[in-house]
Amino acid sequence: MRIRDVLGISERNQKRATRMMELSLVGMLFIGLDRLNLGIVVNATVGLAVVQLPAILERDYQIPMDPALTLWITSAVFLHALGTVGVPGSRYSFYETLWWWDHLTHALSASVVAAAGYATVRAVDRHNDRIYLPPRFTFVFVLLITIAFGVFWEVLEFAIAQASALVGSTSVLTQYGLGDTMLDLVFDVVGAVIVATWGTVYLTDVVGALATRLSARAER
Repeated sequence: MRIRDVLGISERNQKRATRMMELSLVGMLFIGLDRLNLGIVVNATVGLAVVQLPAILERDYQIPMDPALTLWITSAVFLHALGTVGVPGSRYSFYETLWWWDHLTHALSASVVAAAGYATVRAVDRHNDRIYLPPRFTFVFVLLITIAFGVFWEVLEFAIAQASALVGSTSVLTQYGLGDTMLDLVFDVVGAVIVATWGTVYLTDVVGALATRLSARAER
């Protein structure tokens, strides 16, 4: 059963929510420009780029993107960008004022990474009869790829923070210490476990489309 069935959210309302978040990202970009805040500008710009991916995948690669799946991806980048802005008029971001915001965004972003890993490995499994990937292996693979990406992200945060400190500029990404890093990785795992456990509900069509494309390329 899909979450939208439990909550009673129609596909139309999901599309509306996605559009509202896209427009909000544009607003955040202008807020960043007004404040001369590089972190807000970069995160809003990256967010706007990411939210175009579902439409590109569906239009150019014929990969079906369920409205809930598009909303899922958009929510991840929207909440991350919003975390750098905070309450209008305040000089503090949600990442600084809400202790749980970083954990929420890490779990949500990790779930998107896990979904990409899950869809890829399942598509390869379905495409080639000589390859058999047991469910337990798929579960572990999704966890490992998500943790690996999480570690890469934390290293990137550290490197950018250190580079910004050396040149005396505002860091685009902020790291709050070793304890925060460990908690971030824990919530990355939480997001991965959710996808590895219930990924089939939302990703079946995507897996099928990817497997079809792999078969078509193999026949050329």
